[in-house]
Amino acid sequence: MLQFELIRQDLLSAARAGRITTGHGPVDTPAFMPVGTAGSVKGVTQEQLKTDIGASILLANTYHLFLRPGVGVLSAAGGIHRFCGWVGPFLTDSGGYQVFSMAASRKLSEEGVLFRSHIDGSRHLFTPENVVDTQRLIGADIIMALDECLPLPATGEDTRRSMELTHRWLDRGIARMESTSPIYGYDQSFFPIVQGGMDPDLRSQSAHFIAGKDCSGYGIGGLSVGEPEEVMYQLAGLVCGILPPGKPRYLMGVGMPWNLLENMALGVDLFDCVIPTRNGRNGMLFTLDGVINIRNKKWESCFDPLDEVTPCFASRNYSRAYLRHLMISGELLGLQLATVHNLAFYLDLMRQARKHILEGDFLSWKNEMVPRMKQRL
Repeated sequence: MLQFELIRQDLLSAARAGRITTGHGPVDTPAFMPVGTAGSVKGVTQEQLKTDIGASILLANTYHLFLRPGVGVLSAAGGIHRFCGWVGPFLTDSGGYQVFSMAASRKLSEEGVLFRSHIDGSRHLFTPENVVDTQRLIGADIIMALDECLPLPATGEDTRRSMELTHRWLDRGIARMESTSPIYGYDQSFFPIVQGGMDPDLRSQSAHFIAGKDCSGYGIGGLSVGEPEEVMYQLAGLVCGILPPGKPRYLMGVGMPWNLLENMALGVDLFDCVIPTRNGRNGMLFTLDGVINIRNKKWESCFDPLDEVTPCFASRNYSRAYLRHLMISGELLGLQLATVHNLAFYLDLMRQARKHILEGDFLSWKNEMVPRMKQRL
């Protein structure tokens, strides 16, 4: 099973430096997972992810891989690692978020969720059991439980109903995980997901329920869905204070660089988000000195490197003027360079945060960096 070593706890915050060990190698935490929804981080090769960006773990999505290429292809290939050529660990989201975002084409029941494919309209059923089976066949190192993620706003009654359904599904998912075995010769671990909406009492109940399952790690879902940042921090801190300290905590779908640092200070170890890739393709670039909209005319004749601090070829070898030219011209290289830079920035931010946790000055560093990174350049 997945192992987690807690190496250092910050003295002035709940930030932690640790190490997750999987069958495909270690992951130093805090860590950010680039999102490779269909087994591919858009516009970036696996070699770039490893050598230029410094990624140690990727996220893929069960819903998308189930529909295309399908578990038959992935199984015949020997699992997702062999299929796509990634040598590190994979975490797979259960697909619940994608299914529940399609309110018009799915039907929820105690059994699971019946939905129509966005590709061809075909009907499929996800249950707590078969999403475990599917993730086994995909070959994920970390398998996420099927949960329901409610959109905002939601009534208290709907939030409680959804949380309790997620808990019942979790018991079925754990039973399926325990009654099946890894397929490809390496261990696979199971993470349940805390829900409870924006209600602190329900969040607390869910966290206590999840903590009692003694799983390899824990997901925190249903945040960064439109609530104010202060609410996200309040609830993440509440949940981290309940989940076992000896297991990794994964905050799902978060977020901006400053969100990562603030949630680290609350005790979160693992993150993923499409912001660095999706926003990068739209011209939003992140630096330690603030956010750049590279499409702005002010960069037209700026021949300074994109970012001299972030350690990757895209950041240091190409000027802001050149990248603006590529983006305005619709050149694919512009999308790639922006994506590589943003991911390299996020991964370097994780390394810097870990360094400051280990050195004992994380909180002061974080408090300096958050307002600095929020600036618009």
